[in-house]
Amino acid sequence: MRVAIAGYSTTRFSLNDVPIENVLTDAMRMIFEETTNLEQKDIDAVLVSTNENRKYLGAVLAEMGGISPKIAHNVESLCNSGTNALVSAFSYITSGLADVALVVGAERFDSPGQVFDWDITRGEYNHPIFWASMFAKAHKRKYGTTNEQIAKVSAINHANAKSNPNAYVTKNYTLEEIMNSKKITEDLRLLECSRPCTGGAGVLLVSENIAKKITDLPVWVSGIGHRTISASFAKNDLTTLESTKDAANQALVMAGVSTEQIDVLEVHDAFSICEIMILEDIGIVKKGNGGNYTSELYSTASKKVNPRGGLIGSGHPLGATGLAQVAEIAQQLQQKAGKRQVEGAKIGLVHNMSAAATSSTVLVLSS
Repeated sequence: MRVAIAGYSTTRFSLNDVPIENVLTDAMRMIFEETTNLEQKDIDAVLVSTNENRKYLGAVLAEMGGISPKIAHNVESLCNSGTNALVSAFSYITSGLADVALVVGAERFDSPGQVFDWDITRGEYNHPIFWASMFAKAHKRKYGTTNEQIAKVSAINHANAKSNPNAYVTKNYTLEEIMNSKKITEDLRLLECSRPCTGGAGVLLVSENIAKKITDLPVWVSGIGHRTISASFAKNDLTTLESTKDAANQALVMAGVSTEQIDVLEVHDAFSICEIMILEDIGIVKKGNGGNYTSELYSTASKKVNPRGGLIGSGHPLGATGLAQVAEIAQQLQQKAGKRQVEGAKIGLVHNMSAAATSSTVLVLSS
């Protein structure tokens, strides 16, 4: 059974101090407003992705939306909570347990999911920027990646975010400003980091038969890959994201496509070095060539990678991030992305990861 995206939403990302329930409700409401053939009684499953310490949010959101679903629950998996919730919804539909699944993710700017306290291998340096800094140092040593190449990732993503009305960061930073921004570690600067914020996103998944009733422009979930290699950071190779390699291969094989056929990508640039490594490990470029590739994206003002500005430009509300990425690729494949549009895009890829890429989820979408 094929599964389609029949609706999606993204709220404005901000520093608003509002209850998580409000953010979830806003993202849900937007889907109903945009999907005019959808009614509350149609929805079989409501899944919420978040790292907030609130209880029973799937059922709470369903009740707030006037929905009485068969299935309602939360999914928490740090930064790839959103895509993991989507995979769960996909599974409910393909198993026959549901025909219509509403997946909504949200996070606040002060989310407890920003720091993973359990992993003692990180020692006192438990903020994510420290593992990202180790990635940067190792990649520079092994492949000659330069500080300027790393900064160009941030520059192109901030530039792309200018065309995203929901982006948290609205300023178009120059390469010089990025390279002169405050050093947080020896190898990464402030403007090379994504920023926690408040935001929500939603995706409506439906079975093939239902898709024909709800939308004229279904976007098909044609490939899924997921790999969790560990919880602790110490098991990582510092120059390769093993979970990303495995998840990307699974998704591409399932979809029956090659990396050469991917027209547009949303990748998890939690820090600028991550985008370089992800593009290598997905197989867009050979290992060690990521810095040259992202420099080319910068020099040509390309929107092929992270057209909405990525996490660095758009902001990173953990539970909503993966769903916002999916919403962007769906919009691209429907040719509805306006100034961000990658012309003729027919196949897109979403990469979403957690905790130093100890876990990665990859989706291939097609029009």
